[in-house]
Amino acid sequence: MKHFLYLLLFFPLLITAQSQEQDSVKVDLSNPHATIYTHLYFLQSDSYEPKKAAKTIFGLSEKVAIKKAIKIKQVLDGKGLYVDVNKIPTDPRYKDSTGYSAYSKYVLFPQRMPQIYVEKVNGKWYYSTETVTKIESMYKEVFPWYVQKLQDIIPVSGHKKVLGIELWQFVALLLLLICTYIIFLITKKIAFFILQKIQHQITKNTNLEVDKVLKKLAHPISLLISVAFVDKFFPSLQFVLEVNTFVFLALNIAKTVFWIYVFLKLVQVVMRIYSEFTERTHGRLDDQLVPILHSFLTGLVIVIGIFKVLLLFGVNATTMLAGATIGGLAVALASQDTVKNLIGTIMIFLDKPFHIEDWIEAGEVVGTVEKVGFRSTSVRAADTSVYKIPNSKLSEIVINNKGLRLFRRYNTNLGLRYDTPPELIEAFVKGVREIIIAHPETRSDSYNVEFTGFGDSALLVMVNVYFKSLAWGVEQSSKHRLHIAVVKLAKELGVDFAFPSTTVTIEHFPEKKGLNPKYDTDKERIEGAIAKVLGEFTQDIKEGKNEENRLE
Repeated sequence: MKHFLYLLLFFPLLITAQSQEQDSVKVDLSNPHATIYTHLYFLQSDSYEPKKAAKTIFGLSEKVAIKKAIKIKQVLDGKGLYVDVNKIPTDPRYKDSTGYSAYSKYVLFPQRMPQIYVEKVNGKWYYSTETVTKIESMYKEVFPWYVQKLQDIIPVSGHKKVLGIELWQFVALLLLLICTYIIFLITKKIAFFILQKIQHQITKNTNLEVDKVLKKLAHPISLLISVAFVDKFFPSLQFVLEVNTFVFLALNIAKTVFWIYVFLKLVQVVMRIYSEFTERTHGRLDDQLVPILHSFLTGLVIVIGIFKVLLLFGVNATTMLAGATIGGLAVALASQDTVKNLIGTIMIFLDKPFHIEDWIEAGEVVGTVEKVGFRSTSVRAADTSVYKIPNSKLSEIVINNKGLRLFRRYNTNLGLRYDTPPELIEAFVKGVREIIIAHPETRSDSYNVEFTGFGDSALLVMVNVYFKSLAWGVEQSSKHRLHIAVVKLAKELGVDFAFPSTTVTIEHFPEKKGLNPKYDTDKERIEGAIAKVLGEFTQDIKEGKNEENRLE
């Protein structure tokens, strides 16, 4: 009895306190926060006053405004868009500065629902004219025509709840998942067929490796279509806001992940096609560009994907971009050399001063280009050591690219003894010319073999030839053949090569003959010597080619 009296005493006080609490929340349109809070508060089940919520709609009759206000909330709930009122600005003079010019408006969900926003009209904040105009089409998109008919045909037993969810919602969810799986299987085959046709149109051939990547690309594309299907029809199940918020957050995360996967596979396809193209080109610098471009594009896709995921979790885009800009500036200042090298890399691939396996002279470094990376270029010298040259330095210094030569020039002087007769000098020059013409690795239409002057200890015969092969190893073997043939010619002719020396001449020495060699200048012997050396040289060349063919 005593407890009953206490209840009678305090019950009126409790009712009075609740009514005072509701009366304390009044219609406030002074700023974006107040307007949106007023709209949502007076449409809650425990504070349902739609006439007050309709005050946030400007320029419409009360009856129409109530319908518009209710539908705005239903659209937000149906798409699982939870409004965090603590993040809404309270400044009456707030301006949206994300566009080209600032406007007195605030967009609740710029990424997912940019059509719903409030704006300032005559000193107060209301839902925008665009929002009020488009809310009907948005409502029909979220809740299609069949939703109401579905509700009409559901029996009373279908509205029984299990774990807070009605039975018809369980059945509808199961049907939705089955339809989604069927759509996934169908669209996967269709996507692969279309991608394969596009690839055939571009490359004009069939490539099994590309087809494997295309199959992997078709998988996330079909998943994206399946997610879009669920995104379209899930609001029709009319779950509560908390469930919708969780489901749509998961769908958006899955959609972002699938898009990242799609672009990563697309990068693989493009790089595979590009690598096939570079394999058909003569230069190998394009081949080196393939892994660099692949790494760059992959990193770009991942970074953009991470930014997108952060936006889904409510990270402010402006803050994120500002932080990325400041962070990027700090990194750039701290790694100026790295940025210079990256720019140098870009300039090397644009100008193409050399190709892979070209023999270059870059300052003090002489060797073969093996690899061009993001930061440096690897050059292997003749002693097999590897030099790493920063690309920023390589793009600024003078590069002598011997790999771009049409031929390899070889110039030397052969020194003959001063006492060599003119007939043998002429015969030696003629023989060397014949050797050059017969040599398979020298240009027979461009060479010079001439008696060019008098050295300190020798008569100088200049030999200037051009080797056809640009490979360093082939050039050395070609020189070897040429030198051996010249030495044999000199031996057969009886011509001696000179070396630095001093000659003391004694005209009369008892019982001693002169030390000067006796030269045989018989014309027939000379012709025979040249013919013999040329024959042996030609035979050696034939034997060498036969040996190469046998090894192949």
